[in-house]
Amino acid sequence: MKRNWEGVVLKVMGAKDFTLEVTAREEITPDFLRIHVRDGGLLKACDLHPTMWIRLWFNDSGKAHQRAYTLVNPDPEAGTFSMDFAMHSGVAADWARTVEAGDTIDATVQGSSFAFPQPTPRRIWVVGDPASLPAINSLLDARGPGGAPVTAWLEYQHDADPSLEIRTSSDDVVTWIPRKRDGAALVEEVCGALTAHTVSVADDFFWVACEASSTRAIVKHLKKELGVDKHRIDALGYWRA
Repeated sequence: MKRNWEGVVLKVMGAKDFTLEVTAREEITPDFLRIHVRDGGLLKACDLHPTMWIRLWFNDSGKAHQRAYTLVNPDPEAGTFSMDFAMHSGVAADWARTVEAGDTIDATVQGSSFAFPQPTPRRIWVVGDPASLPAINSLLDARGPGGAPVTAWLEYQHDADPSLEIRTSSDDVVTWIPRKRDGAALVEEVCGALTAHTVSVADDFFWVACEASSTRAIVKHLKKELGVDKHRIDALGYWRA
């Protein structure tokens, strides 16, 4: 399968390519499949970090189609990790539904990076949804013993979404919010809770990864209304409505 212009640009920018081998497919809810793979040397060749993501290349009627996926439970020694796929319509979901052990898929690593601000934040504020939950879990794992407590809001669309695993500690607070009014319910809940009385602009860290317009609205609130410095915000629109 010939790569499109995106693949050419990534290669020029120093991207690294790998071939992954599927080992199993697992249903984690009726709306999400987890695909387990051997990494083809990826984890030892690249710097593993929280929220690490890769690009997978799918065959879309003979044309290359790439989508980004966060690593789940990466194990560099075993050379394995997993990825979660939402079961909506599309070439990536169709691949996940039908893939079998032994099948392979090309992957590219370029552009993924993350590091917690130093010193350790007083509190970490998280806004996400099932699509960003693998990245959120990697953040929670990376805190280590005595890490900063987390307050999180997670937007959901399917009844089974709140049953997805969240690797919280006893000091963390997680609120699931149903998606209503094209995401306005989430934005109102989060922005109403993030005020000058609840956050420390100088000491807290904010991680936002949900639908693109919701992400923009929440980041605007943090910067314009609260005066949070951009270096204390890590934000990305994971998908578009």
